[in-house]
Amino acid sequence: MTDLIQQLNDEMADVVDHVKHTLVHVTNNGQSHGAGIIVSSDGSILTNAHVVRQRSLQVTLPDGKTVPARLVAHDAERDLALLKIDVTELPAMQIGDTQELQAGQWVMAVGHPWGVAGAVTSGVLIDKTNHLINQPSEGRQWLAANLHLRPGNSGGPLVDVKGRLLGLNTVMAGPEVGLAVPADVIQTFLQEVAQALGNHKPDYLENNQRPEIV
Repeated sequence: MTDLIQQLNDEMADVVDHVKHTLVHVTNNGQSHGAGIIVSSDGSILTNAHVVRQRSLQVTLPDGKTVPARLVAHDAERDLALLKIDVTELPAMQIGDTQELQAGQWVMAVGHPWGVAGAVTSGVLIDKTNHLINQPSEGRQWLAANLHLRPGNSGGPLVDVKGRLLGLNTVMAGPEVGLAVPADVIQTFLQEVAQALGNHKPDYLENNQRPEIV
């Protein structure tokens, strides 16, 4: 039994180490604002919109290097934002499939709570829902997990035991419920941004709909 527990501990430590290689720290003039994740090797960083209220931003990479970041897209309704840094060949986080999620599965939130870099909080998934009592923004889709999120967790990843991105940690909805923006919502946001930055201008931009491309 002891060997099995040690094996599980070692495997989970490897997963967390892998996740931390795609985790960044978002700051403004040296003040901590939250976390972010590398979603593309070309320097694209995903975080919460409320993390980037100020536009003069820096990103600290896993190797400790701090570089300027520019805001590419901002969606206050879904609380998502995309940053870009002039660094390439970065390790990107794999985005999971929220359609396969099951209540009760083990999840981990990684971020910088209270300034502690790369701290991990674990718990179980409660559900994917838009019917939680006291949740912000009525009708929005959330992943709800039985774990604690703290200042500095915002914009960090909620991952499964394989280190795949399930959601973006956003807010607490009670003493035991942390909420994250689901991965399928994130995928839609990233696809919309990619369309908007391409040659084709999609209808949602022509109608002044989300996301706001900066």
